[in-house]
Amino acid sequence: MGKSIVILNGSPRKKGNTSTLVKAFREGAESAGHSVTEFILHDMNIHGCKGCFGGHNSRECPCVQQDDMNQIYPAVKVCDVVVMATPLYYWNMSGQLRTAIDRLFALEEGDGNLLRGHGRASALLMAAEGNGFDDVALYYDHLMEHLQWKNLGKVLCGGVMNVGDIADRPEISEACELGKSIK
Repeated sequence: MGKSIVILNGSPRKKGNTSTLVKAFREGAESAGHSVTEFILHDMNIHGCKGCFGGHNSRECPCVQQDDMNQIYPAVKVCDVVVMATPLYYWNMSGQLRTAIDRLFALEEGDGNLLRGHGRASALLMAAEGNGFDDVALYYDHLMEHLQWKNLGKVLCGGVMNVGDIADRPEISEACELGKSIK
């Protein structure tokens, strides 16, 4: 039986290099029988976390803020895999992705943690002008450890600034194979 995969796409460019990695991953995952739901965060109205600790995961929409995270929470609650896709911005994930990750904290508040563990897994897809992935890769590894999610791997493609620079790069095949490899 196929897995349920949620992709949090933090790229503001719908046809950019990160989105090319997402497309390849998705094609691989769907060819292996998995269902994929992609959220293009740039097109969503998601506010930053208030740090209010007012969330409660027993509610359908666990956060006190009512915005487009209400579309993401139900999908993440039931998924098997969360894919984080982002360009590299100042040695970190894009603000769009960081904001969504911060807001997922509402699933940790309440009557039992609905975010940590639960047999979930994750992968990281990144494209960048440069190759300074060390800091964000370390953050991602720490996040996986905290969430107790299996780290399925990372596809990190540097040297791709302009739209289309990623064409013919081996990381496209790597992303596709990563999608196919999910069990």
